[in-house]
This record gives sequence, C-alpha cells and structure tokens, in this order.
Amino acid sequence: MLTIFYDGYCPLCTAEMRLLRDLDTQKKLILEDIHAADFSERFPHIDPIQADKILHGQLQNGEVIKGLEVTCLAWKLVEKHKWMQVLRWPVIRLFADLGYLFFARYRHSISSFVTGKPRCTSCQKEL
Repeated sequence: MLTIFYDGYCPLCTAEMRLLRDLDTQKKLILEDIHAADFSERFPHIDPIQADKILHGQLQNGEVIKGLEVTCLAWKLVEKHKWMQVLRWPVIRLFADLGYLFFARYRHSISSFVTGKPRCTSCQKEL
C-alpha cells in the first residue's frame, strides 16, 4: 500500500495520478491532493509546501518516501513500466534523482509547454 501526496494543480501530475488510479486494479494506491481543503488536518505530518517541491509518499508502515522513490514504487505496484526500476540502480539513481528534481522544480513550465496549461484548478475535480 502506498499513499501518494501529489500536486492537484499540476496538469502533468494529475494526468499521471489519473493513469495510476485507472491501472490500480488491486487498490494498492491512495492518491491525496496536497491542495485539498482538509489536507493538513488529515495529514499533519506532511508539509504541503515541501510536498509541493518534491513528491511525497507514505508506506503502509508510516515511512515517508520522496521523489522518484514514490514514482517508481507506484508504477511497480500497478505492475507497469517495469523499466523504471533501472532508475533506482546505484549509479543511475544519482542522475535520475537530479533529473527528477529539475522536473519537479520546473513542472509547471514544462506542463505549459506540453499541455498549454501551467496550472489548473479543474484538475483536482477530474481525479
């Protein structure tokens, strides 16, 4: 079981969460928008400002994981994109994590380029 704390204002993030939700036939994922009105009440241990900077996830045992650890585990749990596990190999991990941090920082600009929308307010309702 993995809880993913994602940015519901990011069109790319929301699209990925929607796809993961649709592929999660065994119900191994819980998707939580960090911009939900009651987020801080339900998850006081997750700082939404930090979770907006880097993707956060929480394992069933309460351990918080971040960045590509979350993404790779999510895809592993839905049994898709098995190639992504290569991104966790020791040498590749360093460069993959740097690439992820770049993406996370500029995701709204990247989203604007890819989708034409840097941010959206309706994405939250769509998921």
